Amino acid sequence: MGCCVSIKTAAVDDDALQQGRVVGDESMSNEQAWSWTRRRLQIAVAIAGLVPVVGGLAGVAFGAAAFGGPTVATEITSITLDSHVRYLSGLLLGIGLTFWWLIPTIEQRTRLVRVLTAIVVIGGLGRLLGLALNGQPSRVMMFALVMELMVTPLLCVWQARVARG
Repeated sequence: MGCCVSIKTAAVDDDALQQGRVVGDESMSNEQAWSWTRRRLQIAVAIAGLVPVVGGLAGVAFGAAAFGGPTVATEITSITLDSHVRYLSGLLLGIGLTFWWLIPTIEQRTRLVRVLTAIVVIGGLGRLLGLALNGQPSRVMMFALVMELMVTPLLCVWQARVARG
């Protein structure tokens, strides 16, 4: 008893990628390729959106303790810092929820994606300054820095390509 499985492979070239199609896959129209690219972007934004939503919720709920700070704010500076962390975490949560909100019509939301990306990058630059002045923070904060200065801008570029069709 034998079974033979045939796997169709497709050659990929740069022009085909920019046009959203794969060479050798003539069964996929430009519309289907665009739709698939759009869907992958939506999934990527949904997954990446977990970072600000979870981080924002944790910061709002637990204050500085969520990020390795004191578990109970006792001194005025700690209370002030905790208040600030919770506020900024609320903003982070709002940014993540806004990214999630635009997913269904992401190809029509270029301006909003760019504004959100600018906000995230500015925050990342602030974090980068802190790294330069104070040294390397925790792994969680380094992960956040990568999300802020690399992943979010790449998603913004990807969204612009999808928006152009």
